[in-house]
Amino acid sequence: MAIEIEHKFLLASADWRQHISRSIKYRQGYLSSQPTSSIRVRTSDDHAWLNIKTATIGTHRHEYEYEIPLTDANEILNTLCRKPLIEKTRHFVTDDGNLWEIDEFEGDNQGLIVAEIELDETGQSFAKPLWLGQEVTGDLRYYNNNLAIHPYSEWRED
Repeated sequence: MAIEIEHKFLLASADWRQHISRSIKYRQGYLSSQPTSSIRVRTSDDHAWLNIKTATIGTHRHEYEYEIPLTDANEILNTLCRKPLIEKTRHFVTDDGNLWEIDEFEGDNQGLIVAEIELDETGQSFAKPLWLGQEVTGDLRYYNNNLAIHPYSEWRED
């Protein structure tokens, strides 16, 4: 069984940008988002995946991902997935030996930037870069399946 262990953070500064090793554009949509799981389709360049993930809040979730034909994925995104789609550029940054995935959202979620780190085990310690801000791992609003329902552009000031 595949398990994803990750922490999500907001950014305190843009200093991470000078350390980007590569970037990838993603387009993804959700076929289903239930209290127990979500099913999404994601494309990037000439690749596409079907992803099934438990909807557990926190750092530990079950995740399954399978490559699918790009033409099928684009058709699913355009006809079956709820709108808005999630559009983002994922930047890869290494800091203190840790790989950070920093998602810079576009479209209806433009302005939102979230950093994630995936770990090998629950409770694993990691160094927090100076550019890292508040942890939002437990905040449902920052999960992509929720951003597809309640985009960042519609959030009220807290």
